[in-house]
Amino acid sequence: MYKVLMIEDDAMIGDMVSMYLGEEGFTVMRKENGQDGAEAIYKFAPDIILLDLMLPDMDGLELCRRVRQTSGVPIMIVSMKNKVVERVNALGAGADDYMCKPFSMHEMSARVHALIRRSNTYQKKSDFPAVQSIAVMEVQPKAAVTKKDGDKSIMLNLHTRSMLVRGQIVETTYSEFEIMKCFVNNPGRVFSREDLLQTVRGFDSYVTDRAIDVHIANLRKKIEDNPKEPQRIRTVWGVGYKYM
Repeated sequence: MYKVLMIEDDAMIGDMVSMYLGEEGFTVMRKENGQDGAEAIYKFAPDIILLDLMLPDMDGLELCRRVRQTSGVPIMIVSMKNKVVERVNALGAGADDYMCKPFSMHEMSARVHALIRRSNTYQKKSDFPAVQSIAVMEVQPKAAVTKKDGDKSIMLNLHTRSMLVRGQIVETTYSEFEIMKCFVNNPGRVFSREDLLQTVRGFDSYVTDRAIDVHIANLRKKIEDNPKEPQRIRTVWGVGYKYM
């Protein structure tokens, strides 16, 4: 049974979502403000978070950023704000999906299932040998990979869905991890935005070309020595991106 944490101060919407998802077998906990929601994340350990942007005590985007610093749990924004810039900002803050109110309960349920299904895909690989759950791409010659200089490789652990950069764990969203996995497994290959869209798009998930650009910008901040002059994730003008 999957657990859903809804951080939403609108009682009507909260009750409707709780009732609908409850009938589908989810265990739903609702908190009406950001502080209570933040505390519930670690006590309740949800499989997904439904987060409103306009909370009575804090900005939902700020809460999203705080959660993403320490957790990879899928986050779906549910908000009245429907401008493209709001959706882009939410994705940039670490959200995995965005729904505008009012919304179809059926569509919301489909997106929740899609995000949880995607997040659990690699957990099922625990029966495989550990060596099969790790994809490694060295971005510097082996001679440069020394303990003194620091680890110059990027390692993706498909079981824990974690990324190691220069020997340090770096948090990623699910979409960022999927994009990075494509890059690491196919160095030098040029991926169009449509290729990457198909990689991260879940069933009925809202993902756009602009969202891909945001994910790429976020990844560059996390893996590049100088994100403004990227050496690893290169732009191929008029086509897309490639990983060196």
